[in-house]
Amino acid sequence: MHKLDPRRGLDTFRRIHRGGSLGASPPAVLASGFLLLIAVGTLLLALPFARTEKPLDLFEALFTATAAVTVTGLSIVPTQDLSLFGQFVSIILVQIGGLGFVTFAVVSAITLGHRISLRQQSLALEAFNQTSTARVKDTATSVLRITAIIEISTALLLFFWWWGSGRLPLGKALYYAIFHSIAAFNNAGYALFSDSLRSFTGDGVTIAIISATVILGGLGFPVIVDALRKKRWNRIQPYARLVILTTLALNLAGFILIWLLESRNPLTLGVLDWPEQARAAWMQSISLRTAGFTTFNVELMDDSTTLLAAVLMFIGGGSMSTAGGIKLGTFIVIMAAVFAYLTQRKEVVLMERSISAESIQKALAVVVISLLAACLALFLLTIFEDIAFSNLFLEVIAALSTTGLSHGITAELSRPSQCVLLLLMFMGRVGPLTLVYSLAVRSRVRNRVRYPEMEFQVG
Repeated sequence: MHKLDPRRGLDTFRRIHRGGSLGASPPAVLASGFLLLIAVGTLLLALPFARTEKPLDLFEALFTATAAVTVTGLSIVPTQDLSLFGQFVSIILVQIGGLGFVTFAVVSAITLGHRISLRQQSLALEAFNQTSTARVKDTATSVLRITAIIEISTALLLFFWWWGSGRLPLGKALYYAIFHSIAAFNNAGYALFSDSLRSFTGDGVTIAIISATVILGGLGFPVIVDALRKKRWNRIQPYARLVILTTLALNLAGFILIWLLESRNPLTLGVLDWPEQARAAWMQSISLRTAGFTTFNVELMDDSTTLLAAVLMFIGGGSMSTAGGIKLGTFIVIMAAVFAYLTQRKEVVLMERSISAESIQKALAVVVISLLAACLALFLLTIFEDIAFSNLFLEVIAALSTTGLSHGITAELSRPSQCVLLLLMFMGRVGPLTLVYSLAVRSRVRNRVRYPEMEFQVG
């Protein structure tokens, strides 16, 4: 038998007393926080008055809460079927899930005048994707300040436009404006209109306001903060400039391709005149960057457009943004590495800056793990369901990228398939943090043994 060591027990007590955990990593704490938030949301949505008709059963409440916390927007119960209380709970879950509970925790600690412990700093670094604790406080407060300014501005613009144009009465215009401003900035795609944004193809003002809000939410807070501080293009950091340029390029490419592909489809854009086609194609291109709003019936779009939608959703938005996907930074690094190999360059260079091997490996790991997860999920859904492959394919990418745009089959899927989607949504929101942490831990353990190189055939 082992002898009891009083000092070991005392050390354990001290670790617990100081707020540490017994081997729990920051991503584990983050994941636990999201799970707790989902559990609370599930209990609230399962209340009898959370739905206008019959109450949500426990699984329906769980799915709805998970989709809201992960800002996905997939639903087995339409948002319009929820009561005012149920809609309020959903949009609050979207707000907290979009910004991350760590932001609120850190800012609350600052507000109360508490110092951030080393444990809390480590947790905040994971959430904010930062490498230094010096600017954690500034980043946390900037996140809330920027969010408040953008969401309030969007809500006011939508309110005055919808009320002033006579589209909605006063009270409804105010409520709808607040709801959609939060959904748009958090890239959630929830809409209180039964047809999402399809009825707004003739309303250029609404399309402009919501699309601008979605873009800002998907850029990432570091990019927005840097642009606001530097104010001049040539002074903005190379990373921020690359994210802005890539966002613009993908949005324009998606806009042009969707317009070209669907303008000949009489079931989608073909029935609209060209200004409405342009607005619908533009908003749909923006939404495919993980927002999930729809401006035409996506169930009837061509397979070519479905594939384009899946690619755009898979790429997603910027790091430390409310968007999902593999992130723009990952996409940029992978493309730069491929270009460097094709041009036989030893270094991967972007804007006269070299990219480290660790960043390239991290980007490659994110892409491969995401693809493997998508393939496994799609494989399971093809076993569980007798539904067209393209529908299942889009559903999987929509869940993994936390976009929520699908062919409307979510409610028709069996429980096993819906459970797969639950896991995909959670992984799409929390998984990258775990991956980053595992890579960081790996980098701390340096193997001093060096092995001879081996010629290995690839390609």
